[in-house]
Amino acid sequence: MTTALSPGTLGIDAAPSAPGPIPFSRLVRVEWAKATDTRAARWLLALVAVSTAGIMLVPVLAPTSFDQTYASYLRVAALGLSILLPVVAILMFTGEWSQRGVMTTFTQEPRRIRVVNAKLAVSLVLGGAGAVFGGLVTVAGLGLAAASGRALEANPSVGTSTSYLLYVLLNVLAAAALGALLQNSAAAVAASFALPAAFALLGTASTLVSEWIDMSTPWNWVLENDWGGHVPQILVSVLFWVAVPLAAGVVRTIRRDVS
Repeated sequence: MTTALSPGTLGIDAAPSAPGPIPFSRLVRVEWAKATDTRAARWLLALVAVSTAGIMLVPVLAPTSFDQTYASYLRVAALGLSILLPVVAILMFTGEWSQRGVMTTFTQEPRRIRVVNAKLAVSLVLGGAGAVFGGLVTVAGLGLAAASGRALEANPSVGTSTSYLLYVLLNVLAAAALGALLQNSAAAVAASFALPAAFALLGTASTLVSEWIDMSTPWNWVLENDWGGHVPQILVSVLFWVAVPLAAGVVRTIRRDVS
């Protein structure tokens, strides 16, 4: 008769089981900490808050230059968020490459696509949180305007609020895609300001560029909830600024040597 012997039978401790994969929720928490829980990140987020609140004072103090409506004030908040909030997303994608921390990250999680997905998830959360903050700033601005005695049209709608949220998220995702592609903090931040300005300049000479490629016109249609006849242009612009560079950035992240 054959008797099967186990390590326990022989008085030998069983080998520890192999550790399971890192839960995606933990990866998201780690990336959230990288994006928000450093001194530089806190200062940058504070500047986002200050700049958004500061720009909201413009329609409050210059009522003749802006429509005194909820939609108009919300657009001002969106423009304020689009200045520095995308930089937070850029630094989340480039910081480890610039500071040579990718060896540790990809040793802990060799499946690099999961790390990229976690960074994208945090980018969306940051964009959503920024949009909520911008909404609160908008309400505060409208309150200040109402306290001054002026007439306001404060009629929020689902379409206006949804378009505002999409505009903020598009700006954050475009920055994230640029960071994933360039993988250098200084270059990506500089490009995030220089490229839109360059295409806006080209757009003054070409309707094709201004309506199909340059982000300012198509994405302003999103912000203004003006979708009629503009969906193809918006989709092409999103493809150019978000989908293509993000796909190229993912491929580069997977293939790039970190030694």
